[in-house]
Amino acid sequence: MIQKFEFHETSIPGLIEVTPFNADDIRGCFTKDYSKEIFEANGIQHDLAEVFYTTSHRGVIRALHFQRVKQQPKLVRCIWGHVWDVVVDLRKDSPTFKKWLAFDLIGEKHNEILVPAGCAHGYLVLEHSIVSYKCAEKFYGEYDDGIMWNDPDIGVEWPLELIGGEENIILAEKDKNLQTFNIFQMKYGSF
Repeated sequence: MIQKFEFHETSIPGLIEVTPFNADDIRGCFTKDYSKEIFEANGIQHDLAEVFYTTSHRGVIRALHFQRVKQQPKLVRCIWGHVWDVVVDLRKDSPTFKKWLAFDLIGEKHNEILVPAGCAHGYLVLEHSIVSYKCAEKFYGEYDDGIMWNDPDIGVEWPLELIGGEENIILAEKDKNLQTFNIFQMKYGSF
């Protein structure tokens, strides 16, 4: 079976759900999850600057991360496993400012999302997973920042029951010490 690229706008401007090219046969599958030419033919500008991967255990939450400066648009795909992925619009002039959307990114489904600059991104790992990030800006540690995963003003409704409850969350020290949305707004206003 062959699945061609499909692009679906979401209610957050610039946040696009992508179904990549995928061909299954008796050997397994072949997936092409990025093509500059195909993206541009569909009105999407996403020039790769760097690609990286995370490997995460079930229960990990990688909080709501972003770069304060030189923001990183990113094409995110779970290439193995299953993550519940969250994007929060932090662009003050956006009609969806502070809105969040969630997506089930599943390795076997090959689906991905294109996260625009000015949005925070994070996910809850539902099964041991490898996630790919194809970024249009490189990572700068000095600008790396985030908002705490359980910020009450953003109110992400994490499906913690799928990992057996809050007691099974795994957080890095960095993510345990992230700021609230209110502190982010006081310090930076927004993007």
